[in-house]
Amino acid sequence: MSADVTRDTPHQDSPDASHPDASRPDAPDAPPPSDAPPGATPEEDAAPHAAAGDAAPHATSGDGAPHAAAGGVRQGRAGTAAHGLPGRPFGRGPFLFGLVGGLGVLTAIAIAQMVVASLSVIILVVVAMFLAVGLNPAVEALQRAGLARRGAISIVFAGVIVGFVLFGLAVVPPVSKELTEFVAAVPGYVKELSNHPTLRSLDADYQILPKLAGFVTDRLAPSLASGVLGAGLVVLDGLFTTVTLLVLMLYFLGSLHTIKAYLLRLVPASRRERTAALSEQILDGIGGYVAGNVLISVIAGVVAWIFLSVLGVRYALALALVVALTDLIPLVGATIGAVLVTGVALLQSLPLGIACAVFFVVYQQIENYLIYPRVMKRSVDVTPAVTVIAALVGGALLGIVGALLAIPVAAAIALIIREIVLPRQAQS
Repeated sequence: MSADVTRDTPHQDSPDASHPDASRPDAPDAPPPSDAPPGATPEEDAAPHAAAGDAAPHATSGDGAPHAAAGGVRQGRAGTAAHGLPGRPFGRGPFLFGLVGGLGVLTAIAIAQMVVASLSVIILVVVAMFLAVGLNPAVEALQRAGLARRGAISIVFAGVIVGFVLFGLAVVPPVSKELTEFVAAVPGYVKELSNHPTLRSLDADYQILPKLAGFVTDRLAPSLASGVLGAGLVVLDGLFTTVTLLVLMLYFLGSLHTIKAYLLRLVPASRRERTAALSEQILDGIGGYVAGNVLISVIAGVVAWIFLSVLGVRYALALALVVALTDLIPLVGATIGAVLVTGVALLQSLPLGIACAVFFVVYQQIENYLIYPRVMKRSVDVTPAVTVIAALVGGALLGIVGALLAIPVAAAIALIIREIVLPRQAQS
């Protein structure tokens, strides 16, 4: 009985009992009755009010405290949205956005400059990889014959070095011989000019020979000296580039399987088998293109050497090697080689020049319509129009190297479109 009386009697320390308007039931600002269970502390009783203040910011009390709390919450949220996260004044500000954007632009410019500065090295690496892929079918053929891969690579690489040496031995001696003969014949040319009656009378009147000697001594000799030095540097640079290319090609040829396995590991496991099959087809196409192009060039060089030897053209072997080398260039290579050889033959005699011109016109027709289709029918599957466009674009971008790489790259793109893009379009 005493417990019931105590429960019904208001506590003296209760906020409702101490409030001056608590005894007035019609008080206009009386707070709503609390839903807290009996015996709850004032802090527990205030918690639901705080939550209600957050959820309904317009709820008011007699002393206006909930209004102040809700206003503080709104002001804090607005300040956070306007100035970023607390403690990070530039978290989402325009200054940080512009700074990050500017750093991104500067990084892109720096990367582009590095690529341009190292473009020659990139081209050298790409050409070495291209040659390694092209020589890989020969290595695999030797492997099928029973040789180990190292032995097969050694034989193929030795053959490449022998080819470079034979080319140098065939081209360098005739060129050096012609230069030596020209230098030895210069004094005779000068003496003949000085004994000519017309030139002698002009020299008596205008002192042509002393002026010519002064020009040769003061201007032409330093220019020739600098030209010889520059030519020597070009030769050394070409020799260094050739050695570097051979070393890179040997490295790529020896580690081609390792490189392919490593790159396949970057592909998701669900697509790895399909990617491996496509990559093998692409590499086979590139290897077939390189091997076929080399075979066509060898045929052109051998046929040209036989024809020039029969006609008695000087330096027939060197000119045949020039024909074989220029025939590697798509579209215009065979024409360049024919023009060069015809010009050299014209310097020897007019009938030789005409015979060479007729021979190369006939041979190019045979090569374009008989030899090339038969050799390339299993290497690259690219339409003639795409071949021409790819060669033109590659030549415009990277010169001769771009023209050489453009056709197998176009074949690889065509294979990817045929095997991946078109089936997906057919299923959609």
